[in-house]
Amino acid sequence: MRIPSLIEFPDRIETPRLYIRPCLPGDGSDVFIAISESRNELIPWLPFARNEHSLEEVEAGVRDSYAEFIKKTDIRLHIYLKETDEFIGSTGLHRIDWNVPKVEIGYWLHTKHTKKGYIVEAVNALTRFALNDLSCQRVEIRCDGRNASSKRVPEKLGFTLEGIIRHDHLDENGKDARNTCVYSLIPGDLI
Repeated sequence: MRIPSLIEFPDRIETPRLYIRPCLPGDGSDVFIAISESRNELIPWLPFARNEHSLEEVEAGVRDSYAEFIKKTDIRLHIYLKETDEFIGSTGLHRIDWNVPKVEIGYWLHTKHTKKGYIVEAVNALTRFALNDLSCQRVEIRCDGRNASSKRVPEKLGFTLEGIIRHDHLDENGKDARNTCVYSLIPGDLI
């Protein structure tokens, strides 16, 4: 049986334009600014963006995530541009089940960095890392059925749409039920 806290994880995962690294204490300021400047675009899709948080609360969230990273119960990662070291968004391995093993990849970007292929690049690298280095048997991506941009990510990367969970969550106003698309990729799917 694997002991999650003993699973090795690299300091960074690199792609041609990006590096992805575990969140670290002190990252709160960059995350706070990115969320604040992208809030309107994030609100429909991400519950954490629906409430304004202070810089201290965001930093506390980063530190809580770092503690989960140490235990490998949830792996929050931050995405940076290689050329400038600028924080551009977040991704990670969530809903981890080390017994299978399987993970779910989540992601968001600062609005000024969307539509440049960064998320596809980051998620591709993270998917391959999960399958090859962590020996995952399943990688999932879940997203709101209305979020066309988010759905394009797994579709471009060859994930299979397994199904739609109907009325799985409420919209940003907390009133209307919304659907969740569930995509997956397993080792045999890689080309």
